[in-house]
Amino acid sequence: MLVGAGVIAVFALILLLMGQVPMCTCGYVKLWHGVTQSSENSQHISDWYTFSHVIHGFAFYGLLRLAGRKLARQSGGWPVGLTLIFALIAETGWEIFENTDFVINRYREATISLDYYGDSVVNSVFDVLAMVLGFALAYRLPVWATVALAIGMEAFVGYWIRDNLALNIIMLIYPLEAIKMWQTGG
Repeated sequence: MLVGAGVIAVFALILLLMGQVPMCTCGYVKLWHGVTQSSENSQHISDWYTFSHVIHGFAFYGLLRLAGRKLARQSGGWPVGLTLIFALIAETGWEIFENTDFVINRYREATISLDYYGDSVVNSVFDVLAMVLGFALAYRLPVWATVALAIGMEAFVGYWIRDNLALNIIMLIYPLEAIKMWQTGG
């Protein structure tokens, strides 16, 4: 637990050194911000994209448990605590990369996130904690329940904001005009 807290603290410091704002420049922090087309999106504790980070936790748990079993055959796999540390490193690595000018500009050019200037440090830290929640759920729940939750969250978020983890990945890697038109309501 101490190592995980250390990873998150170093991660937050890196974001600050990169120039990310500590919290929303609006001057306050909300528990939930539900307006995606706003300069406050990705600036508060949680938003519609928090669901994606929970799904990251599901995916990291599953992928790293499989990798741990393959790489540590004699011991039966990596301990769950070590697997969580690897998941934290992967998630914080993504969050750092996501807040580079390269990715921020890519989101602004290829997706509906025209006013996106990166996450606040508060939002990024809570995105990582949402991943930890997803990891813990995947550890405790049967596989079918985890898969059902992931599908349900993707459908729910996709319906409400016309975006979700799958669409976000597609639009970041290979933007499709048809998806962008649908997302903008066209």
